[in-house]
Order: sequence, then C-alpha cells, then structure tokens
Amino acid sequence: MGPKKTAAAEAGERKKEKVTLEMKKEIIRKHDGGMRVTDLTREYGRNPSTIGTILKMRDKILVTDAAKGVTRIVKNRPAVLEEVEKLLLIWLEEKQRAGDTVTEAVICEKAKALHADLVREQPGTSGEPEVFKASRGWFDRFKARSGIHSVVRHGEAAGSDVPAAEDFAAEFLEAVKTEGYVPQQVFNCDETGLFWKRMPKRTFITQEEAKLPGHKPMKDRLTLLFCANASGDLKIRPLLVYHSENPRAFKKHKGDKEQLSVMWRSNSKAWVTRVLFVDWVNLAFGPAVKQYLLDNDLPLKALLLMDNAHAHPKGLEEDLLEEFSFISIMFLLPNTMPLLQPMDQQVIANFKKLYTKELFRRCFEVTDCTTITLREFWKDHFDIVTCLKMITAAWNGISQRNLNCAWRSLWPDCVAPSDSDAPESTVVQDIVALGRTMGLEVTKEDISELVEEHDHELTTQELVELQAEAA
Repeated sequence: MGPKKTAAAEAGERKKEKVTLEMKKEIIRKHDGGMRVTDLTREYGRNPSTIGTILKMRDKILVTDAAKGVTRIVKNRPAVLEEVEKLLLIWLEEKQRAGDTVTEAVICEKAKALHADLVREQPGTSGEPEVFKASRGWFDRFKARSGIHSVVRHGEAAGSDVPAAEDFAAEFLEAVKTEGYVPQQVFNCDETGLFWKRMPKRTFITQEEAKLPGHKPMKDRLTLLFCANASGDLKIRPLLVYHSENPRAFKKHKGDKEQLSVMWRSNSKAWVTRVLFVDWVNLAFGPAVKQYLLDNDLPLKALLLMDNAHAHPKGLEEDLLEEFSFISIMFLLPNTMPLLQPMDQQVIANFKKLYTKELFRRCFEVTDCTTITLREFWKDHFDIVTCLKMITAAWNGISQRNLNCAWRSLWPDCVAPSDSDAPESTVVQDIVALGRTMGLEVTKEDISELVEEHDHELTTQELVELQAEAA
C-alpha cells in the first residue's frame, strides 16, 4: 500500500466530488439541527457560497425524490424518467454484484426497456407509447448526475476492478492482523437463486413442458443463503426463502419446518429481505458461531464478510442480539465481489453442480428401482420436500477444502497446502453419465449452461418492488 493521504489531499479530493442530492439533504438537516455554515464548510470541504446556495434551495431540495446518487435537480423532468433512473441504478448495483459486463450500450438498452415497461403500466395510457431514445446526451447527463463513471466499462466486467480489489484485500488483511482473527473466526455469506425443478434445455422433459399451457414448474425459484468460515470446517445452517410458507408437499410428507436442515422463510418473490437476513443472523448464524468458538476454545469474536446487497443492512451490528455483540461486519466493495467474494469462487457454482448430480441420481434411482417412469416422477413425485433433501446432500457435499480454497484471492495465507485443488472436477462427468444411462442426451456444455441459468435477470416489476423494500 502507498503512503496515507494527508488531510489536505483528502479535502481536495472531496472538493472534486459532486454534491449529491442525498448530501444536500444531509447538509440541510444538519443546519436545521443547529450546525453553523462554517462548520458545514469544514466538514464537507465546500465553499461557503456552495453551502449557502444549498440552504437557499432548502424547500425545493427536501421535496425532490430523485435517483440515488443524482447531483443536480433538473426542471420539468418527466416523473417516469426519474423512475427509470432510480430502477436503473438498482439494476446496475445487481450487475456489479454479479460481475456482468455493463457498457454504455447495455445501459441504454436497459433504460429503454424500463421506460417502455413503466409507460405501459401507467393507468390510462392509450395510443402509441411515449418513445424514449436513451440518447448519448441522456446517457452523459445520467452519468454526470448519478456518478456512475466507475461502473461503466468498455467491454470489461463491471465487477472486475482489479486495483480496487487489491486495495480492499490490503484493508481486509490489515483488519485481520489488527484484530488477531484466525481463519476459524472469519465468515463469508452470499445468496443465490435456484430453479429447483429445472433440467437441461435439450432433454425431452424440458421440451414437453415448454409446450404445456399455464404454470411452468421449471420456473419455480427459491433463494438460498450460504455461509461458512475461512477454515472451511463450519458451515452455517442455510437460509431458504420460498414463495410459499406451507407448501402442500409439507402436509403430504408430514414435515416439520423447524427440523429442516435449512432455515425456512417465505415471501411472494422468494427474496432474502433485510428482515429475513437479520432473522437468520440472530437465529442461525450467531448461535452456531458462538457455540463453535466456545467448543474450540477460541476467543469470542468473529468477522462476517458480505457484499452490499439490499438485504444486508449497513447498521447490522445494531440489529444483533446483545449476546452476539462479539460479531463484527465488513462489506466488500461493489466492484470487487466477483474477484474476492469467497462464496463466488466456485463454492456456489459447485453447490449447483452437486445439486444437479443429486437430481439426476434421484431420477436414475426411481426409474431403475421402481416402475415409475421419468415423466411420472417429474410430474407427480418430485416436490419441494424432495428438493430439500437434495439441497442438503449438495451442501454437505461441498468439501472443507473447497470452502478453504475459496479464500485464496482475498486471504492466501489462510489456505492450507494440498496436492488437489479441485476435488469436485468429476461431478459434471458423473451427471452426464447418469443422464445418458437414463436416455437423456446431455453434454458437459448443457450442464454448465444449466448451472448459469439459475441467475436470472430482474424484471421491471421486481426492480420496482426491490426499490420499495429498500426505501
């Protein structure tokens, strides 16, 4: 790491930053609370005239609801365009987290699609929909207003900011050294979607379902949150969020949700929300970590590393039960997660491969040992309870070595030496072999495509609901 910046240098950099609408509102609130203009000038590194102008526009600024990060209020902007930019910034955050490529052309196409969807949903809309061209001029103004310069890449993955990743890794290692954490005390968690009843596209089951009207079981999605420590010897009970609190399959199998290997929660979109995440931290993560540390005679302190998803509250420490106050939180930077987030370093991808293997194995056992056909199993016997058993088997199948190796990019010194770094390398071959035994023509490429399909693009309606949850 280079030498620390001086206070003057930091103040100079702050002066170059644009004053966002959120910052303007913050300045107004502090002034209303009694802070003097001279103190505001010093805190924000602004000229007194800038602070004065903001205070003069107090009433107009406070009633303005613009996209997060916007720096200037523009007169007579259509409300629908403001909404487009709000949703676009949420979408960009999700793209950053996933490490997807985000170029100017991609952003403009998404903006046009959002605009078309919002106009279509407006009550009383008739005739030809309003056309929004998402021109170069609009994009430049949007970029200036929202400060997304660091997000837009020219053909690169939005999350592949190597210098930022190096800086964060240095900051993380300094925190580990300062606090004296050992790998057993440091944890990472991350969510992923799972289309639990999906098969490769070229199988006859997928092709037959596509022709049927109505509900498509392969579109049924749930969300899982996985967590483990850097040493790889403690897996926390996963959080599972489904769209139904009491599926019929539970009654059929007389299942008890409290006895499940996952923490079962529900909402209409099967999303991990802030409330559910805090619930999981206090009911699953905290108790498991505390007991583990006590059992292993380790100091009662732990670090939870996670991304800045909407469900992960910045003030999480305040939501912790008092008995878990020993847990500290650290957030990855948005543009470093694909490079550094341990769960993204093949752990979740390997889980999905192992889940697919369990699915194929279950199909093979049923068709080989009973008179039930593959079609009959898929239609009448493969339910969410069966899915839960496969999730459990797949998560149990993630090795300690896999979990430990996932920290190599962020914390290489914590990774134990080994002759083999890829014990899961034969999983895909096993899936292909099982598929062909059942007469399913599948290839390694089909399985890779299936694993990638679990991450779906958020719809406009889902972005609207995600924005409402974050408000």
